[in-house]
Amino acid sequence: MLKIRMFSYVSLCFVITAMIITGCASKKEQPAASSTSIPTGKVELTISAAASLTDAFKEIQTNYENKNKQIKLNFNFGASGALQQQIEQGAPVDLFFSAATKNMKTLVDKQLIQPSQQKSMLINELVLVVPADGKVTVQQIADLTNETIKHLAVGEPQTVPAGSYAKEALTNAKLWDTLQAKIVQGKDVRQVLTYVESGNAEAGFVYKTDALTSKNVKAAFSVDPTTYTPIEYPAGIVKATKHSKETADFYTYLQSKEAQDVFVKYGFSIPK
Repeated sequence: MLKIRMFSYVSLCFVITAMIITGCASKKEQPAASSTSIPTGKVELTISAAASLTDAFKEIQTNYENKNKQIKLNFNFGASGALQQQIEQGAPVDLFFSAATKNMKTLVDKQLIQPSQQKSMLINELVLVVPADGKVTVQQIADLTNETIKHLAVGEPQTVPAGSYAKEALTNAKLWDTLQAKIVQGKDVRQVLTYVESGNAEAGFVYKTDALTSKNVKAAFSVDPTTYTPIEYPAGIVKATKHSKETADFYTYLQSKEAQDVFVKYGFSIPK
């Protein structure tokens, strides 16, 4: 009886040992997970750009992404001054496209953008827009003192380049202080355009390119370019980008004829 029990015990141990060995062998036979099997996904680039570039960039985005399937462009549109401040505060931005050289210069001076990785790419003009229905007649900057103009929309001069240019022009015409009671400030140039479109302002200073985007306003006149700083749009690669190569490729593309043709289509000029 004891021999039978001993035999059963030995048999049981043999079976258990065999199961353990088989299990270990099966684990060894399973291939290790390959790192190449994990999809890398698209590279997402964040572009902080002046609000006046919105329409042109929507078309450029489509063109670029169609030819570069691995890239996803995310745009952050707003006032150049506000976008500059976001970059200074560490916002994850790959490329900055400003509507004024002063905002770019500030970031270069603070060593957030390399001087060699920024360039003025576009030129714009300042115009005064009025509602398209033709009820308001303004032919020159002095006409803004007329009683028919109760509200004059201007971008906030400290953060909105279009507002800064408008303030320059009005100051040179000795009208900035005179018109203070009429001025309604916008957070960016597109808000200024909306004020005039909606009838909340009888007139407003915007870029020529903004005036061309709306059927609800018309340009009353172009502001004398000698009365304000030339409107140049510089673009630059932010040093903190985590996608240097992809950002550099897009920066180069923005200087291509294909991209420039889109900007010209929306009313911008290319520096010579």
